[in-house]
Amino acid sequence: MDYIEEQKSEIEALESIYYGDFEILSSEPQYKFLIPIKTEEYESESENGLSCDLVITYTSKYPEEAPIIEIQNPENFEDDYESNLLRYLDEQIVENLGMVMVFTIVSSAQEWLNVKWEETKKDKEERAARKLKEEEEAELKRFEGTRVTVETFMKWKRQFEDDMGITKKREIAEKEGKKLTGRELFMTDNTLNESDLKFLDEGDAVKVDESLFQDLDDLDLDDDEDEDFDPDNYNSDSSS
Repeated sequence: MDYIEEQKSEIEALESIYYGDFEILSSEPQYKFLIPIKTEEYESESENGLSCDLVITYTSKYPEEAPIIEIQNPENFEDDYESNLLRYLDEQIVENLGMVMVFTIVSSAQEWLNVKWEETKKDKEERAARKLKEEEEAELKRFEGTRVTVETFMKWKRQFEDDMGITKKREIAEKEGKKLTGRELFMTDNTLNESDLKFLDEGDAVKVDESLFQDLDDLDLDDDEDEDFDPDNYNSDSSS
């Protein structure tokens, strides 16, 4: 195989395919050139899209030997993107040894960027959605407050009575045998509150005495089964 001729022919084809973007960096001792790649949504100096420059150098026995691939000027790449892309391109090179392969390498790199950018966008959208959900839940909790149960109410009531001195008054009254007013009795009698709470906790169940309805089947409600019933007399009586 005439390696130099193969390389020159490919260079001419690449200049035509990537016209305006293809840049030869050197031709001695081997060709070294640059081809930029980017995703469709890439915007310069923004976080939208991915881009980089592929720098490819022929070896003396290319295409039977692998070319040297470098990545320069990566934009919006995360930490592992460059190493992962180079690893992926190495796999493509192994599959294409013995054939001119730069177009295949560039196309594969372009496809890798597109797939990675779609994954990146999806990940960003999911993170944004999670953050929004967390903020909404935090906002709801801020307005929701603490749910009141029998236990939490009784705990609050005991604390309230302690703070207001009601507990102390009750204890003093019990020791002195002092007669409390109706209002004081209401304020200090725990059983009044507890009985109401128990009633609410059990629910407003209505009990029905089923025995009152057990003899309904024995009632004679059908006139047709009455031996003394005369429909003619009934109609005449009704008309009169």
